Amino acid sequence: MARSLRFDDRHDAGVQLAEAVRAEVDKLGIVARSIVCALPRGGLPVAAPIAQALNCPLDVIVAKKVTRPENPELAIGAVTADGHILRSRQETFTLWQSGSWRTALTEAQAKAKDQLEQFAPLRPQIDLAGTIAILVDDGIATGLTIAVAARALRHKHPAALLICAPVAPLRMLNLLQQWGDRVVVLTAPSQFSSVSRFYTAFPQVSMEEAIACLTRQNAGLSAP
Repeated sequence: MARSLRFDDRHDAGVQLAEAVRAEVDKLGIVARSIVCALPRGGLPVAAPIAQALNCPLDVIVAKKVTRPENPELAIGAVTADGHILRSRQETFTLWQSGSWRTALTEAQAKAKDQLEQFAPLRPQIDLAGTIAILVDDGIATGLTIAVAARALRHKHPAALLICAPVAPLRMLNLLQQWGDRVVVLTAPSQFSSVSRFYTAFPQVSMEEAIACLTRQNAGLSAP
């Protein structure tokens, strides 16, 4: 994880990450079905090669940052579509209890629900209890969204939870290990400015591309 890597694009990152994830799954020694859960939209092109390598279903878990109304770039928490909440430790209790926090939280969860509905017809209908849940994003910066997603997945009682990303700040690794049973990160720089600088190409992922990732993987599994 100390290596300094640069990825061509999200697919390239997913192919490289798939090898490491498969090795980590083998080390678990658990006889259980795997399922890859991506944070959309950017996590899906990374997660698809992992699901393909493991020959397992590809699903999504939707989480959105909760931001200050006066500063949409500043995250003060995160929430999943099904209502799991994580508050930033840097924010005060007073802010969390204020009307502005509740309004921002409600708006973020509504966005998460709307996005999840778009994916709903394509999601595999699988109970995560007893499975190996593999949570994937295209990179980790603050860790808020992947942390709240991990919390939500824990409540589904998987046998093991892996948190996986091509890149994360070195300072985040200890926290990530608290949220999952295993952490798979290919590069963890001590100097971290943004996820995008570790990619040659890092365009926004369209909903069409995200849906195509789900469709290809899950349709392939159902084919005879």
